[in-house]
Amino acid sequence: MFEVVMPKLGESIIEATITKWLKKEGDSVAEDDAIVEIATDKVDSEIPSPVEGKLTKIRFAEGDVIPVGAVIALIDMNGSGDAEKEDSESKPKEPEQPEEKESKPKKEKIPAEKTIEISESAKFYSPLVKSIAGKENISLNELNSLPGSGKDGRITKNDLLKFIDDRKSGKSPQIFSGSSGSKEVTSPAVVAGAGDEIIEMDRMRRLIANHMVMSKHTSPHVTMFHDVDMTRVVNWRNKIREQFEQREKEKLTFTPIFIEAATKALRDFPLVNASVDGYNIIKRKSINIGMATALPGGNLIVPVIKNADQKNLAGLARDVNDLANRARSNKLSPDEIQGGTFTITNFGQFGNLTGAPIINQPQVAILGVGTIQKKPVVAETESGDVIAIRQMMILSLAFDHRVVDGSLGGMFLQRVAKYLQEFDISRTV
Repeated sequence: MFEVVMPKLGESIIEATITKWLKKEGDSVAEDDAIVEIATDKVDSEIPSPVEGKLTKIRFAEGDVIPVGAVIALIDMNGSGDAEKEDSESKPKEPEQPEEKESKPKKEKIPAEKTIEISESAKFYSPLVKSIAGKENISLNELNSLPGSGKDGRITKNDLLKFIDDRKSGKSPQIFSGSSGSKEVTSPAVVAGAGDEIIEMDRMRRLIANHMVMSKHTSPHVTMFHDVDMTRVVNWRNKIREQFEQREKEKLTFTPIFIEAATKALRDFPLVNASVDGYNIIKRKSINIGMATALPGGNLIVPVIKNADQKNLAGLARDVNDLANRARSNKLSPDEIQGGTFTITNFGQFGNLTGAPIINQPQVAILGVGTIQKKPVVAETESGDVIAIRQMMILSLAFDHRVVDGSLGGMFLQRVAKYLQEFDISRTV
């Protein structure tokens, strides 16, 4: 009897939720057949069968939260149902897991005193608190906003139960206001009208919604804009693109060029490559660039290029194409969407001039790039000013005003623009 276990999903991931069983008990499975879909707070993925045989036992139901390393299913490699029956009756290999444990996997499998990180907001919640929040449909943003009475402001079971009681009784629950006190806040009532369509958010859209609200609640956002003359970059790419694609078997988009310029500017202004922990500023040693990627279903994910400042343009192009392609086919691992220190989002791919992006917490800044358009501009020449047609683009930078002041944000944005406008058109890749 082969035991299928919840695999290791990343350095900081210690549990996953079973979202859908793709096989049922009694089904034959081939090696590498996907048998179950799982989800973490970071990414969705599938678990393939390591062996060929018959799926004889499914130990957990859809929706259960399972720790890494737990046995989630049994496969009879001989194809006999007798082995499954013997296993379920005697359990010789698992005396520490009695039958009653299967009916309460969350409560029995995860010690109550162990803490779990469920977001990048640097806040931790016990499995008991997280379990109660899940059952009561309490969002991550609501959890992040609750005042905690435990050590270091941790949210306790009693804090959460009081919040639930207040909400059920119609009271306005207390939430953290961001200052030394708290205030009562109520959300406006929303009523669906005749003919309105109600669409329930899927899991990823809920995560995005919670993360965006949490970011605006956490950071005082300031956004700046800068016109950039992209003519040299456009001309160089047009000249080198075909040769590059033939040699590297990779498409050369503008994204690697944006990433290269941003990493240079981050080295010049390292305080933009940072995070905030209370009243401490953490300047990151590594420059890991997240690139916001739109998914076919309309959702968004941000794969991360680690140590982007140590890669040349060809290496960045390979990483950009690989991560984008696997993001759209749901093939990213949890580690590949963690650890970002700065994010770039491309409004221009949809034809937009610019946008005011929301910071990807716990980072302190995000760069937005708009569409590149030919425009008439005033150009300075030795014989005087002239009107010239140039390839223009608007850069936007949203930054956390707790750490980045207007002068630093402005200098950083100007430096990114400078690297793009003074791009070396004689360079090779």
